[in-house]
Amino acid sequence: MGSRTLEERIARLPCWRSEISLVPLKGGLTNLAFVATDGASRFVVRCGGDIPAHHIFRERERAAQRAAHAAGLSPEIVHAETGILVLRFIDGRTLEEKDLRADLARIIALLKTCHREVGRHLQGPANAFWVFHVIRDYVRLVGSNAKYLRLADRLEAAQVPLPMVFGHHDLLPANIMDDGKRLWLIDWEYGAFGTPLFDLANLSANGALDETQDSTLLAAYFDGAVSPELRKAFEAMKAASLLREALWALVSDIHLKTPGIDYQAYAKEYFGRLSRNPLFR
Repeated sequence: MGSRTLEERIARLPCWRSEISLVPLKGGLTNLAFVATDGASRFVVRCGGDIPAHHIFRERERAAQRAAHAAGLSPEIVHAETGILVLRFIDGRTLEEKDLRADLARIIALLKTCHREVGRHLQGPANAFWVFHVIRDYVRLVGSNAKYLRLADRLEAAQVPLPMVFGHHDLLPANIMDDGKRLWLIDWEYGAFGTPLFDLANLSANGALDETQDSTLLAAYFDGAVSPELRKAFEAMKAASLLREALWALVSDIHLKTPGIDYQAYAKEYFGRLSRNPLFR
């Protein structure tokens, strides 16, 4: 569907009260988005279909979004139909990498609420996220080096049992927003039940946290109870997060080709971060 045809379809949605104006919203890696102005109100319109290669299914994303809104973490859905999701606009800014390092206390509190509350509000089939399955699937999809399968096995073997939670699993800086009063979690494409350790490791990997910051992160989340085994599992999960992000880009280069996104450069950046991880060899 061409951009003009898509905008015409958006303009005809039944949720509008007047003629709308649309402005493209940049930054999305897996979908197109617009800011829609309807009278005095603004909305975000996210457009995109299922992406099986990335285990993204929009019906499950909508369920996660609704649960996150009910938990007070994410904006309300005002309209949903095949390929289109309309959300209330948040007047705030998306975080940058440096913000993840500078605002750990508030982000950890946000994650604790997410892990404690969102799953209680979920309706319909439950999704699951296990990064080691994702890595294996990605390696097979792109025919990547089998050494990454061996690495995934080794990193998975370092994990420890933890209570299952409903996690976000895509804690890029741009998926956390600050409206000046509070933080919000947006973009629930990977929202699912899983281990809390992935969200923590994903936050650390995407924020390039150092060893001291990682200690602060873990102590705050686990209320100071961080055993050597848990720390080892976290370090392994951090390496897995970096590998998943790099392979995600290689898969995206084949299956998405979103205009303006250099997936090869994105993959190179995260493979570079992985190469500097002490668990990578």
